[in-house]
Amino acid sequence: MKFNTLTSISPIDGRYGDKTSDLKGIFSEFGLIKYRVLVEVRWLQAMSKNPLISEVGIFDEATNKFLNAIVDGFSLEDAEAVKNIERTTNHDVKAVEYFLKDKIIGNATLEQVSEFIHFACTSEDINNLSHALMLSDGRKVLLQQMQNLSNLIANLAKDNAEIPMLSRTHGQTASPTTLGKEMANF
Repeated sequence: MKFNTLTSISPIDGRYGDKTSDLKGIFSEFGLIKYRVLVEVRWLQAMSKNPLISEVGIFDEATNKFLNAIVDGFSLEDAEAVKNIERTTNHDVKAVEYFLKDKIIGNATLEQVSEFIHFACTSEDINNLSHALMLSDGRKVLLQQMQNLSNLIANLAKDNAEIPMLSRTHGQTASPTTLGKEMANF
């Protein structure tokens, strides 16, 4: 079926899609895969910093840059590669693990510790952190929009501070007020 706003799962990506487009990279399936990659990479890097996990060893700056580049450069093509792997594994998080193992081929340090990708983790460990990060980043986008709205209302209050209007209480007219005051109280 060809995409049409009328066939969207909800009005969020249909009718309001142009207003929610900043959230697509966060809350879409692409976003979930991207955050799973982030969590898996950060877990491997955390293990490398732990001297008690000598089998991984401490990563040098070049190795960390290599891993960070996988996260920072994550693309739609990368997400499609994960989905292709998932067709074989029938497991979304396992597909991310295999994707990362493919990405590190050619990096001698990381190839030696490839079996530590996803080590001691369950899928839920990866998923719940990914969803938490998605919510956190989505919140940042929404808070900015809410701040913009708040600023707009504050400007309306200031610009209309001297425009009188009739106020109401319990459905009846009451003492006069100003449009600016009512906007400020909004």
